[in-house]
Amino acid sequence: MKIFYLVLISSLLFSFSRAEPMLLPEVGAAVSVLLGFAPPLTLSAAGSSKLNGVLRPNPFDRPRAVFMFEVSGVDDPLVVDPKNALFSKSLKTSVDLGSSKADIQLPDEEEVSVISLDKSPGDCTEEELKDFASWLGGSYVTDAAKTLHGVLTIPLENGDNMNIHMSKKVHKELALKLFALSHNIKKAMEIHEDLSQILYRPAELIMGSFDGIKALQEQLDNDGFDRQGMRLLLATISKIFVSLQTTYEGQIVGVIVFNGVPQPESKTLMNVMFSSRPSPRWLAETKGSLNTTLAAEVLVRRTLAWITGIVLLIATLLGVYFLLNMPLTRDTLLYSNVKLD
Repeated sequence: MKIFYLVLISSLLFSFSRAEPMLLPEVGAAVSVLLGFAPPLTLSAAGSSKLNGVLRPNPFDRPRAVFMFEVSGVDDPLVVDPKNALFSKSLKTSVDLGSSKADIQLPDEEEVSVISLDKSPGDCTEEELKDFASWLGGSYVTDAAKTLHGVLTIPLENGDNMNIHMSKKVHKELALKLFALSHNIKKAMEIHEDLSQILYRPAELIMGSFDGIKALQEQLDNDGFDRQGMRLLLATISKIFVSLQTTYEGQIVGVIVFNGVPQPESKTLMNVMFSSRPSPRWLAETKGSLNTTLAAEVLVRRTLAWITGIVLLIATLLGVYFLLNMPLTRDTLLYSNVKLD
């Protein structure tokens, strides 16, 4: 079974050489390396060789930011069309889906910030839909009779305009999913701005998935609407990645996985796995003893500090006292002509 795996190159940190077909665990290892971490020990020698064909050898020259996005239920030649502006400067390779999912192994939660794009932003207003349409270069015409029953008009790359009728269930689901994606991306960029202010900035992994094309394909009379939906999705991803490149100043790589097999709801191909995550039970059991140990350490340190301070103060006072009470006459030992054997 094959899926498409595309890496969008955002800087000159990586090789543009043609990559060999990869396994799904090797994709997870590539994401770990892009974030600045070592690949998992389970990576084979052949997998390491494939990564060396994609990444430049300098381990200190990594973007430490990855936009990981999965699109399920899509087996469309549009995704590998070299004329598509989104993938014109990208590294494309096929992936053998040998397992149902793979892990992205990360060292610790404090060293990497994982941001999910799959959270629902809640109810959408017509003003937000207008802003979303404007963001994609289109427009939204409201329906005076009913709220959220207007028409979204978005220009596509091939010159056509896509009309999304919010009164139709399938159309509305597609629009709301794309709106949620753009909304969560803006939140992710706000988090990045906050993280960039701290002294030690963690690596950043932005993860999301999209399954809205499958519903369009299941319509009997879609009249090519699923193809337009695919073009709209590619335009949205392209717009998102351009915004991310601007925010991250080019130091981010996009890893886009197109899976022709629809995934079950809330299931993704890639799973984040931390190597040293303490369990809540362990934290609860050690919380009391940890607080006691810290309190004892603080008491000992304060006691030593007070004792040292008092000793130094007494020594200083004694030194000043003897200095002020020294006789003004010449010292008999220093100024005598007696030679000591």
